[in-house]
Amino acid sequence: MPVWAQAGLWGLLAGGALVVGAGIAWFVKVPQRVVAVIMAFGAGVLISALSFDLVDEAESSGGLVPTAVGFMAGAIVYVAANVLLARHGAQHRKRSGKQQSSEQENPGSGAAIAVGALLDGIPESIVLGLSLLGGGGVGIPVFAAIFLSNLPEGLSSAAGMKASKRSARYVFGVWVAIAVASGLAGLLGVLLLQGASPETIAAITALAAGAILAMVADTMIPEAFERTHLYAGLAATVGFMVAFVLGHA
Repeated sequence: MPVWAQAGLWGLLAGGALVVGAGIAWFVKVPQRVVAVIMAFGAGVLISALSFDLVDEAESSGGLVPTAVGFMAGAIVYVAANVLLARHGAQHRKRSGKQQSSEQENPGSGAAIAVGALLDGIPESIVLGLSLLGGGGVGIPVFAAIFLSNLPEGLSSAAGMKASKRSARYVFGVWVAIAVASGLAGLLGVLLLQGASPETIAAITALAAGAILAMVADTMIPEAFERTHLYAGLAATVGFMVAFVLGHA
């Protein structure tokens, strides 16, 4: 199977975790504190993957300058886009309670939430696709980190959508579309960057990593801390160590 097709399938599979999480939230009443603990765990998993499997490898293969520039650029672009979306009602898109705006309260917020979910998912899929370019297969620790973090993301956000009285058609339409877009992002990342220099791949990998870290800090950790307070740190630490062990097993 061509590498670009593999990248698309891995991206689709990782994005599918969002749909699974949304399904759990829609059909099972999960306590908000449990959602928050899982969210903190997912944040720790992603931070571990960023530290040991993305930024460190990018610096080793492409050098410090491309990695640093890409990482900061990714964070800046993500934050700028997130600020814009927040003004249109998407600032609480990962909250599991009633913080999300309904369409009646804030017209256009539904589209902003959908775009925000896409913004959160695309960098992860690009990273998955790029991990295949070395010829060694998909980075399993990175895939595991993205999959494990997508579950609570989908669960928490879908719970918030349900609380704001959005329809099942809207909720599952959003997450299925994001899963498909994740597959396409992984596919396109490989097609566009196959044969690129190590410095370019390092910069793009770091750019995606910077965006992911900004997403964790802006959306996942606040939701986790709001509901669990002092226990959020412990859950994030457990997630970090699980991902670290997976990466070294």
